[in-house]
Amino acid sequence: MEGFASPVADAHVWLGIPFAQPPVGELRWRAPRPHEPWVEPLQAIRHAMPCTQFDPLTAPNAKAQDAKLYGGEDCLSLDIYAPRWLPEAVPSDLLRLPVMVWIHGGGNHQGEASLYDGATLAASRDVIVVTLQYRLGAFGWFSHRALRGEGTSADDRSGNYGTLDQIRVLEWVRDNIAAFGGDPGRITIFGESAGGSNVLALLRSPRAAGLFQRAIAQSGIARGRTLAQAENLVDAPTPGLPFSSSEVLLRIFQREGAAAAREAALGVLAEMSDAEIAKTLRSQSARDLITAYEIKNIGGIYDAPALLRDGNVLAREAPLEAYEIGNYNQVPVIAGTNRDEVKLFMLFGSPHMRRVLSVPVAVKNERMYNVTANYPSLMWKALGVDEPVTAMRRVQGASVFAYRFDWDGEREPLWLDLGTWLGAGHAMEVPFVFGRLSLGPATRIVFDPSRREADEALSRAMTSYWTQFAYAGSPGRGREGELPFWEPWRPGGGSFLVLDVADEGGMHMSEETVTRADVIAAVAIDPRLETREERCEVYALLAKRSSGMTAGEYAAVEDGRCPALPDS
Repeated sequence: MEGFASPVADAHVWLGIPFAQPPVGELRWRAPRPHEPWVEPLQAIRHAMPCTQFDPLTAPNAKAQDAKLYGGEDCLSLDIYAPRWLPEAVPSDLLRLPVMVWIHGGGNHQGEASLYDGATLAASRDVIVVTLQYRLGAFGWFSHRALRGEGTSADDRSGNYGTLDQIRVLEWVRDNIAAFGGDPGRITIFGESAGGSNVLALLRSPRAAGLFQRAIAQSGIARGRTLAQAENLVDAPTPGLPFSSSEVLLRIFQREGAAAAREAALGVLAEMSDAEIAKTLRSQSARDLITAYEIKNIGGIYDAPALLRDGNVLAREAPLEAYEIGNYNQVPVIAGTNRDEVKLFMLFGSPHMRRVLSVPVAVKNERMYNVTANYPSLMWKALGVDEPVTAMRRVQGASVFAYRFDWDGEREPLWLDLGTWLGAGHAMEVPFVFGRLSLGPATRIVFDPSRREADEALSRAMTSYWTQFAYAGSPGRGREGELPFWEPWRPGGGSFLVLDVADEGGMHMSEETVTRADVIAAVAIDPRLETREERCEVYALLAKRSSGMTAGEYAAVEDGRCPALPDS
């Protein structure tokens, strides 16, 4: 296999390595099959095609049928970044380096490996970094009885193809990473946003047992859908979700003219055999399949159920219950969120932000902008950190750690108050973790050159903690032993490391623990919310955005006087 020297760090890089056969034709909605060995040396010098998704540049303001597609189904690949050695100097035996396997975010509907360059992290901290691509959206998670026919395996029948792609990468790493100087017995999975949720899911996967030894979930939420939610009609005795596989089939029949309305489409479906349904589904082009869904928000996220609790690939219990009863892979864990998670999305969706041609230009009501960011971000922390790590702490003891990223040192060019508008927003910790403060074209807008030294010091600290965890299973005082001690999560009360630059409080332990119930209860007594309408607005955000409040709970607050949710 032939790679190349990184242009940004003293690292060697191999790109676009296929880890499975292309999941096309009859292999669509099948567990990934190992790739055939290649006869000639693989030229691993280019990123592979991204997995099929809506083009994020055209999706935000488009209906699904009008948005452009990006990528393709033949996308299952991984990239490797390693310190640059001569071939004869590649570490072996006890000298092999820890391996950090990155799972990208994007709502499990967007993203690609090429956005994450692991060269600086690998070269500066003596680790092997692997980034991967996995099937997204309806291609990655899709469950229907017609796809469970004769000759299918339990994995094929699971519906969790994106999760199985990630597991297949871990198997590939176990079998092959020693050739790159990596230690197959010290694998850390880490990921952000949906990647963090996937890390939390792999913890609950019996199929992933033994394939990794540490886990870092950055801004993940412990999510999981039942098979009934993923498959059933919305009016079934056990209702499915609006874009379950059965509902999507009805939309396909109506669009193709097989039926004029939903009732007629139900009749068509009732007359079809499972083999005919499977053939219909597999005959859909990628575009025809993905445009049977509806785009929800920025970036082309759409309503395809993901992370299905099938009992084979993912534990059947609800995520928190699985952690509470110990039905998960008990390895050292770090979980964390960013203080202002939802502000990134509010830039383009909050009614308290003034926009011109979709571009944010000013905050109309700073009080409401901040309070409507505060509660969904707190709920994110409760669901993604405090509740799951509290459960894990009871089960596995002091090998569970948590953090909150508080950096909000964005530039303020012209009138753009990014420190307020974006703050410690979603994904802002990623360039710090990778040791290279780069956001592509947005770098000059976001990062203040006058604060570069402080920002780089924070990045060095974070890479030090992250890689010490990869080496030892505990972040401790970092690789050099010079940082504040990162204490484990405490039983009962909890404790987490705040990550920030020195002149904004620096790095220190805190104990501001919250539960889902705490967040909901706090809205009713928050003095910043002056009217029932303002409180209802916050409750609605908790019910819609973070999945932290059920529709029934929402209906009961404020004596039932909040407006009905738009999609209820």
